[in-house]
Amino acid sequence: MMEKEYLGSCHCGEIQFKIKSDFPELTTCDCSICLRKNALMVKVHESNFTLLKGEESLSEYQFHTNTARHFFCNKCGVYPFHRKRVTPDNLGINVFCLEGFDPTGIPVRATVGAGMK
Repeated sequence: MMEKEYLGSCHCGEIQFKIKSDFPELTTCDCSICLRKNALMVKVHESNFTLLKGEESLSEYQFHTNTARHFFCNKCGVYPFHRKRVTPDNLGINVFCLEGFDPTGIPVRATVGAGMK
């Protein structure tokens, strides 16, 4: 798949962003928070991510090692992205927040987050 640019947002539109990715794979994660939010994610380097609007509407949640930074809209509660723990120069983008994105045909890899120390 060629690298494409997508716009993304939370449900209420307070948080808006754009990403560029060739979507080599999508991931799920079995850590305690990812199981609960049930997101399907794509890994994007920070240089391919731009927050367009809503920095003041982002709430941050950290747990366990307090390394990964999970972001949520403080108005609608939707999780649009997080800064990754193992590769902190990358973000995990919730692909369900991307406009017009269809995950059909993209391989999905289950990552093991529950066993991370």
